[in-house]
Amino acid sequence: MGRSRYVITEPDKPHFLTCTVMEWLPVFTRPETVQIVLDCWLYQREHQGLRLYGYVVLENHLHFIAQANRLDKCVSSFKSYTARRIIDYLQARHVKPLLTRLSFSKRAHKIDRDYQFWQEGVHAELIFSEAMMREKLEYIHANPVKRGYVELPEHWRYSSARNYMGLAGLIDIDQW
Repeated sequence: MGRSRYVITEPDKPHFLTCTVMEWLPVFTRPETVQIVLDCWLYQREHQGLRLYGYVVLENHLHFIAQANRLDKCVSSFKSYTARRIIDYLQARHVKPLLTRLSFSKRAHKIDRDYQFWQEGVHAELIFSEAMMREKLEYIHANPVKRGYVELPEHWRYSSARNYMGLAGLIDIDQW
């Protein structure tokens, strides 16, 4: 996970996690880039034992609550895979303004790549009670409402709020 002050303290327990695009760039305004994230979570649920309890993807960051035997490894592979795929997508479509910013914001010590997609580390908070789980799920689902994007949490397409309302979401989750 690198030099983050946010550490996954108990990698087999659920954590509330935040991943942010470098410079808060609005990359997730394209359905294809969000689909890369969703597909990665689907793969990790099926092949890496990830339990995904809730999520929201906004234009420049995402929050999710997850658990796995080695959550630290799952998050690391999630960030690596999604970064590579999204950069490939942006390059194939010649999205030069975003690529230029991702190149400019790359850390000087990252000599093995041309771009840096995610900010280093991951803001991780251990979920230690049922009340905290409910609080974090509510926070995740209310995020698009607070930003004024939708009036109700279940109206935000890229969120697990619909799953918790008993409606079909874009991907299956592990409801708490």
